[in-house]
Amino acid sequence: MSRHAVVRGPAAAVAWLVVVGAVTDVPAAARQVPASGQASPASPQRDLLDRYCLTCHNGRLAAQGTVPVSFEALNTRDVGRDPQVWEQVVRKLRLGMMPPAGRPRPDQATHDGFVAWLEAELDRGAAANPNPGRPAIRRLTTAEYINAIRSLLDLEVDERWLLFPADDVDQEGFATNADVLSVSPALFDRYLSAANRVSRLAVGDPTIGPGFAAATYDTPRLLYQDDRMSEELPFGSRGGMAIRHYFPLDGDYEVKVRLRRMIYDYIVGMGTSQQIEVRLDGRLVERFTVGDADRVGYPSAYSFFGTIRGDPAWEEYVSVEADTHLVVRMPAQAGMRVIGVSFVDAHTEPTGILERRLSGFSLSGLGFYHGNAAVGRVEVTGPYDAMGPGDTPSRRRLFTCRPSAPAAEGPCAREILSRLARRAYRRPVTDDDLQTLLGFYETGRAERDFEAGIQKAIERVLVAPEFLFRIERESPDLAPGTAYRLTDLELASRLSFFLWSSIPDEALLSAAEAGRLHEPAELERQVRRMLADARARALVDDFASQWLQLRRVRGVMPDTDVFYEFDENLRADMERETLLFLESQLREDRGLLDLLRADYTFVNERLARHYGIAGIYGERFRRVTFDDDDNRGGLLGHASLLTLTAYPTRTSPVLRGKWLLDNILGMPPSPPPADVPALEENHGAAQPRSVRERMERHRANPACAVCHRVMDPPGFALEHFDAIGRWRATDETGAPVDAAGTLADGTMVDGPATLRQALLAHEHSFVRTVIEKLLTYAVGRSIEYYDQPAIRKITAAAVSDDYRWSSIVLGIVESVPFQMRRSES
Repeated sequence: MSRHAVVRGPAAAVAWLVVVGAVTDVPAAARQVPASGQASPASPQRDLLDRYCLTCHNGRLAAQGTVPVSFEALNTRDVGRDPQVWEQVVRKLRLGMMPPAGRPRPDQATHDGFVAWLEAELDRGAAANPNPGRPAIRRLTTAEYINAIRSLLDLEVDERWLLFPADDVDQEGFATNADVLSVSPALFDRYLSAANRVSRLAVGDPTIGPGFAAATYDTPRLLYQDDRMSEELPFGSRGGMAIRHYFPLDGDYEVKVRLRRMIYDYIVGMGTSQQIEVRLDGRLVERFTVGDADRVGYPSAYSFFGTIRGDPAWEEYVSVEADTHLVVRMPAQAGMRVIGVSFVDAHTEPTGILERRLSGFSLSGLGFYHGNAAVGRVEVTGPYDAMGPGDTPSRRRLFTCRPSAPAAEGPCAREILSRLARRAYRRPVTDDDLQTLLGFYETGRAERDFEAGIQKAIERVLVAPEFLFRIERESPDLAPGTAYRLTDLELASRLSFFLWSSIPDEALLSAAEAGRLHEPAELERQVRRMLADARARALVDDFASQWLQLRRVRGVMPDTDVFYEFDENLRADMERETLLFLESQLREDRGLLDLLRADYTFVNERLARHYGIAGIYGERFRRVTFDDDDNRGGLLGHASLLTLTAYPTRTSPVLRGKWLLDNILGMPPSPPPADVPALEENHGAAQPRSVRERMERHRANPACAVCHRVMDPPGFALEHFDAIGRWRATDETGAPVDAAGTLADGTMVDGPATLRQALLAHEHSFVRTVIEKLLTYAVGRSIEYYDQPAIRKITAAAVSDDYRWSSIVLGIVESVPFQMRRSES
């Protein structure tokens, strides 16, 4: 009988609730009753299990499949025999989920004493027989590849050049898991193509033509361009975009601007005269005038729609000709530059009765030709009349020597390639490594010149398995299943990809080569140095975004007929807020609990208006404090997370509850049965029912109720936030929001503030969950039961430091799963 089979009877339903979220891969011996039918020898712990747990976790119910494990078969005298089961018991006891609310429970002191004893027994067994796990050999993720190129060659790579398929993610949302990072023939072809492109850009290949670096930059159709769009655009500008574009050579480049068109191909905003500017690194290159279409002919009546068309000349202008002249050719030096395209802001204030902000089809099909024009697309081509490779950061990084005579070329090539390969391969270079690269150098040198030879050798480096894969070698003399320590070089690689999502820098690699990195003092010094480096931002961009599934907000599509305030600007602001918040937590080395209890966030005018915060003006984000609002603080009040855990037309207590159980408390519920009925919707209902009323009908099915009793209450506690994260007092039916509920441990909650306090009451479980997620990201594999002793050790060591990020990170780096590996069985 599966965990999703129909539950029969109230006793069975209660029993099932006990094990919601427990793993099913428990040892077979633990699922069965011993043949003798005798429990383990008597002990205080055995007596506690018999008194409070066997009502549900007994052999009869386990044999029926009602519960996944019988505690009758567990031996409290030998906890190490079934650590997988005991670790699940610890987890549920820590969260107050066992025994279930309403069932007899021991007093708190007895409960805490049993948990402490059980954890100590599990930790003792793990110390005697450590199991660090065995991450598989894996390739670099796309983010790691881009960061490695930047570190190796001082070259910023546009992800669109690479054409890599999206990295797969595991069930927890992490792309660093070796089990999901496959390498297909198509991906390897992309690696070959990317290596050629990157190497030519790095050296400044003089044969690069106008089409090589051509790029098109689009803006979303539903993006409002009524304000300054970037810090890299001038004050007093409106709309447009700031583009970071890599110019491969010194020469002339062409920039072509296309204005936004509505869905029927009319250019918007052409009823009034407007100025548009093109800038390079902030310097004005050209200013154009567009609009004022009335001067070319008689317009249509008020809008593009209707039966009265404008003069043919007017129609031609607003559909074709208005932006044909927006082309400029300009000289640019090689390297990464910022192209700014924006309008000169005209300060006007609308009068009369204002219409609501348009969104969705209403915006994309905007038929009124008066208003603001917008940039739709910018195309960059070149170089034309190239004048040489220029003085780029990548050339300065690469060419540490420059041969003055043919006889000096060979030694110079050896110097350049030895240094490059050492960084790329993350280890000292062997003669065989160097001879391989010199062979490619000679081929390129024979085709053209010294720099062409270096380019060919770089291309070879970038497709080498030692660069593309993270390989940890083990001695062939090790017995199968032996736990052994990583070498200093392997530890350096793990550390740099963990904190920076990139290859080790010179300081870290040198410490590893000198054999000092395994020394605790040196390791701590390197960790603190790396956390203080700007590259530690990768912990926000990569780890935190994957842990919280933040990137999913880029793909959510709230129904704009229901939430007409939602547009691309708000979407970007939501994500920006959460990233700035997480970065501040890391940079200020705050405690992990501040993720939930922080009384501040970051907003601009648009997001502040969304939150109902007064006195914030302009597009710049700034830090604000919630002085009188204890509902919005911490991650629970972020619109990004509230939006990605909702449906397009309504909130979802189930999605929000599941997200909290999984990412905050570390107790993901079981997947729903394949035949679970969908929640009844209100479409066409004469008397619409609230989400709570419909969920109660849904839970009438016992098979649904056992999971929803755990998931729904924390989700309902967030019901005061609508599907795009706004605070509300009434739901979509007009009824007052009912956010009350009882959590699995019996705690009553009635909104975000009380939910936050309930979560903080289980601070150990929250901290342990974050550590689990961070360790998963760091070691590139899923966390198993045998990792829990290490996680407890990290948690205990960080308590005295208020669970600060630096303490957590250092604890992970010093842990058995991070520093050790198990040989192949």
